[in-house]
Amino acid sequence: MFSMAALFFLFFLPKVVIVLFHGLEDMFQLFRWSWWKLTPAGEASGEVISRTRFLSQIGLYAAAVPFIGVLYGITKGRRSFRVEQVPVRAANLPAAFDGLRIVHISDMHLGSFPKDSDIVARGVDMIQAQQPDLILFTGDLVNDYADEAEPWIPLLSGLDAPLGKYSILGNHDYSDYAYWSDPAAKVANLDLLKQHHATMGFRLLLDEHVPIERNGERIGLLGCQNWGRGFQQYGDLGRTLQGTETFPFRILMTHDPTHWEAQVWGTGVDITLSGHTHGAQFGVKINGHTYSPAQWVYKHWAGLYEHEGQRLYVNRGFGFIGFPGRVGMPPEITVLELQRG
Repeated sequence: MFSMAALFFLFFLPKVVIVLFHGLEDMFQLFRWSWWKLTPAGEASGEVISRTRFLSQIGLYAAAVPFIGVLYGITKGRRSFRVEQVPVRAANLPAAFDGLRIVHISDMHLGSFPKDSDIVARGVDMIQAQQPDLILFTGDLVNDYADEAEPWIPLLSGLDAPLGKYSILGNHDYSDYAYWSDPAAKVANLDLLKQHHATMGFRLLLDEHVPIERNGERIGLLGCQNWGRGFQQYGDLGRTLQGTETFPFRILMTHDPTHWEAQVWGTGVDITLSGHTHGAQFGVKINGHTYSPAQWVYKHWAGLYEHEGQRLYVNRGFGFIGFPGRVGMPPEITVLELQRG
């Protein structure tokens, strides 16, 4: 039922908490010994003993918190998809696209799912239930290898939208984290992954754009290869933007949200769609606000952002990697409804 990674998180984290509290207990024991040497025997020792016993008990209770959290994240959290309804209003949106429903998904990481898992099917059913006009996927289909996607090709091929399905590549899709003794094998792996996108019915955009037409009017859909600080930068935004100036409204797909501030600001692109952060797969809600370790790393880590009329939406991800679960940061299916006005 559980992978080795799941068992590691399930049992290792609680032990870390116990060790920390036992370290505090040892400090109190040292204090007790020093106090006993400096004072008459028996003075205050009962109080110190009760403190150490108290710390041991608190340590056990505290260790139960990460155990329960990790267990929930692995068994329930990673399958509890949340649909985020996001209205996007724009005065320059052509009338034909008023009310357009875009389902935005990201970071499937299909290699993380057991082959007999029903989680992917559950997510696919929820995507289709949103009755999307357009489906957009913003990268990281796999963890490293193209064959991770193969068990899921028939399922993902069943996704359907009247205006089509489009995708881009994420940092993991290039397989830069795997060891390749033969560079040609790495190239072949990426070529196979591109073919899988096509087999599933997704038009993969590689620093290019396509027109989306509806009732005689058009908007521009742009797809840039991965660009992010700390990663090899494959994307060429200038090439992606070429020939798009005449579109009255433009949507850009780029995997890493840091690309938005670094290069997309000032281009006039109306809305950028990204993923990558996963919301760290962990979050805590306090007074209506969700806090996540992701915000220590990324300025724009989840949800909708705006800068001088340009907008960014960061999807929290469909799958998981590393920790095989999600705690307080459920997998996300985003429904963006374009509204004119």
